[in-house]
Amino acid sequence: MTDKAAALQALTPAAQWVLRGDELEWLDEVQTQPTDSAIAAKIVELQAAHDALAYARSREAAYPNLQDCIHALLDGGDTLTDLQALRTAVKAANPKG
Repeated sequence: MTDKAAALQALTPAAQWVLRGDELEWLDEVQTQPTDSAIAAKIVELQAAHDALAYARSREAAYPNLQDCIHALLDGGDTLTDLQALRTAVKAANPKG
């Protein structure tokens, strides 16, 4: 879940502010405080971007670890074929979008 702090960071990088619970105290004298509606819209945007990459996080968790990949590359033959088959299966089980 994307939060207000992430939205503020995205909207006003390097701005100075304090967030206590849901209460925002704007400390920056250079950047203007974003409106509540701008913050809410950014939260929706960031959440959508995060959700769109759910397949990538699922794939990453299901792929073989780096050590297994290195062994498959060094061993070659059936091990490498098995690794490619597993990679294809993971992609099929976790399609984009």
